[in-house]
Amino acid sequence: MAEDRRPVVVLVRPQLGENIGKAARAMLNFGLTEMRLVAPRDGWPNPSAGPAAAGADTVLDRAKVYETTAEAVADCAHVYATTVRKRGVTKPVVGADGAARLIHAHEGRHAVLFGPERSGLETEDVALARHILTVPINPEFGSLNLAQAVILVAYEWSRIGRELAEADGRAVENLVQPTAEDALPPAPQDELDGLVAHFERMLEPKGYFLPETRAEATRRTLRSVLTKPGWNHLEVRTLRGILSTLEREPRR
Repeated sequence: MAEDRRPVVVLVRPQLGENIGKAARAMLNFGLTEMRLVAPRDGWPNPSAGPAAAGADTVLDRAKVYETTAEAVADCAHVYATTVRKRGVTKPVVGADGAARLIHAHEGRHAVLFGPERSGLETEDVALARHILTVPINPEFGSLNLAQAVILVAYEWSRIGRELAEADGRAVENLVQPTAEDALPPAPQDELDGLVAHFERMLEPKGYFLPETRAEATRRTLRSVLTKPGWNHLEVRTLRGILSTLEREPRR
């Protein structure tokens, strides 16, 4: 994804250093690195931001501070104001996915404004934007914290970018799916056979396969149950260990 397609994250009058750090962490998870701060309440740098960033120091180190929102977005051709209310300003409204598509489609710098934790963006901040960015949310509980709002926008920007790249046959940003990458392959058949045999050896003396007329069908069902989950070799070994423990005489 080209650098000019990475939106600038602008935190307008953020109140807590911890929240700035958490926002930086949310950004870097999805490849966003440019943060701008407008009149942070407790000044900048803030000693509370670093620990909350949990390693996203590159975002904090590059963060720039501005006195006004207008100065922070002066070089940006496209500005999106995140808010659940229009605040009397009539502008096109887009969701996080819609904003992501616009960012990837249009030349020029793009900036996303996030308001103070307690009150959100003021009318004069929203007036600087071309679009209002909002998401469908529970009308009885519309409360996203700052980092949650940032990660929602960052994730959609990343997701739409990968979707468009795949559709065009271009290289996809090198993000990983931790759960998919960490998954071990299914255990080989001989390990599964050993697990099934272990169960059968323990169940046979208990009369599990009686009556004899149903024994074959019962064994098939047992094998089906044990092989369906696709256990990996560590899981098979764990189950074998459990069975071996159950086989032993209890300690006195």
